[in-house]
Amino acid sequence: MLAAVDHVQLAAPPGSEDALRSYYAGILGMTEIPKPPVLAARGGCWFQAGAVQLHLGIENDFRPAKKAHPGLRVTEIEAYAARLETLGAPVTWDDNLPGHLRFYSQDPVGNRLEFLQPR
Repeated sequence: MLAAVDHVQLAAPPGSEDALRSYYAGILGMTEIPKPPVLAARGGCWFQAGAVQLHLGIENDFRPAKKAHPGLRVTEIEAYAARLETLGAPVTWDDNLPGHLRFYSQDPVGNRLEFLQPR
């Protein structure tokens, strides 16, 4: 029986770890968590904020996820969006989900991320 989502894995191109750290830790405010040594040898990086974990894995034939995306619930969404914009991340508001405030952003390798807060 399913109990929870443990993590979401996104792909990234080889050599992008520093850019990913700048975005996920520096802009989104997540904390990088260590990968097990056997997995660290593959590259990529993992991040956590509260119970939310995002894993960025290296994919040699990388193509960013333009439609697929994690939906990340946030608090104080307007302030969070302002933080992202101030730090140089794109923010695109979307009012098509009834009962929610939400926006999209892209990480530095082009993966789409959704941020939402119930009204």
